[in-house]
Amino acid sequence: MSMVSGLGRRTAGLLRELTGAGEAELVPQTRLSGPMPWVIAIMVALTVIAMTAGLALRNTVLSAKAELEGGVTIQIIEAREQLRKKQGEAAIERLRELPQVVSIRLVPQEELNRLIEPWLGSASLGKRDSAVPVPALIDLQLKGKVDPRHIAEVEAALADVAPAARVDAQSGWLEPVYEAMESLLWLATALVVLLAMALSAAVLMASRNALGSNRDTIEIVHLLGGTDSQIARVFQRSIGVDAATGGVVGLALAVVVVLFLGRRFAGLGAGIVDNGALLWSDWLLLALVPLFATLLAMVTARLTVMRALRKML
Repeated sequence: MSMVSGLGRRTAGLLRELTGAGEAELVPQTRLSGPMPWVIAIMVALTVIAMTAGLALRNTVLSAKAELEGGVTIQIIEAREQLRKKQGEAAIERLRELPQVVSIRLVPQEELNRLIEPWLGSASLGKRDSAVPVPALIDLQLKGKVDPRHIAEVEAALADVAPAARVDAQSGWLEPVYEAMESLLWLATALVVLLAMALSAAVLMASRNALGSNRDTIEIVHLLGGTDSQIARVFQRSIGVDAATGGVVGLALAVVVVLFLGRRFAGLGAGIVDNGALLWSDWLLLALVPLFATLLAMVTARLTVMRALRKML
């Protein structure tokens, strides 16, 4: 029992050391009445929104790459409908013989017409005398990631049965899109870093202002035997409370914005948007942002106050 009680006293003492509990309050505990909590709330809200955008982009890129890395699109570019249909059927039969084929599908003409109707109109689609013949389209899925060697094998297999075939890797079509989205991901990461630096700068300025306004009180505490560490804990506790309060408010505001934007984007009905949905681990990471902001603010405040006190006295 004595060992347990001793451990409890040591733990309570450590918590008092970390939080500054029991110290004289040199900095008024303004809570939400001062500007600091609101500044932190804005910083946390912007950070959460930027992180949400970055995580959604990351999920979209990873999901799309996983789905399309083995995909191959084959177009039978032949103006004569009967010959185009014949080559498409022959290509299907030949591709079934390849060992690396996972699935293969000849896209129905009605589905192709629906895809291109918004651009070409419906007046001439599906007619025999159409001035814009629509190529036959084959959706092929191979094992593993498609590389130039796989494309060459498919082209060689179709050379004699479908000479009008054009083979393309599906991932190649969207490679510029992936690169642009990855650039936006790096931009979101840079924005999060800049917001963290801005938060540190705001805490640094608030700590210096509090030190300046309480300089006389600090000198009296020193004369009474108070140490720099005790004074720093008071500032650290005050900033920590403000940061925690502002962090919770900022997280709540950001979640409202994220849910609103998520509902708006979900209304688009696009598959690439659905692939960017946040995972439970992403939500957990977003929920930790106020904690990280509080820790960053407390560490910044302590270092700032300790350095200023050494120069002051």
